[in-house]
Amino acid sequence: MLVVEDELFVAMLVEDLLSDLGCGIVGPAASAREAVSAAEHETFDFALLDVNLGDGETSFRTADILRARGVPFAFITGYGDQGIRPDLRDAPILAKPIDPRQLARVIDRIRGG
Repeated sequence: MLVVEDELFVAMLVEDLLSDLGCGIVGPAASAREAVSAAEHETFDFALLDVNLGDGETSFRTADILRARGVPFAFITGYGDQGIRPDLRDAPILAKPIDPRQLARVIDRIRGG
């Protein structure tokens, strides 16, 4: 699982939640550049993408790469679907702060459970 999150504390929390769900972690990628590189070169079966990554960057380019590769992803945002590019709003959206039960449901759905 790729984690894209620019806030260290939130990234650590997400990693802990994912670890509790039995997920292996790639990242965290803290910038759009790191996220794009991971999306292009790493192997993983799912990604969690923080939408806003500091310095005005977003994770939308990473989402485009993942979509082209057929890798499912979900966004993490405090802005709801209004902060998501319209053509990407069909992806699951997790609100900040992350509800562990909602995260587990998204992961379970992706895994086909």
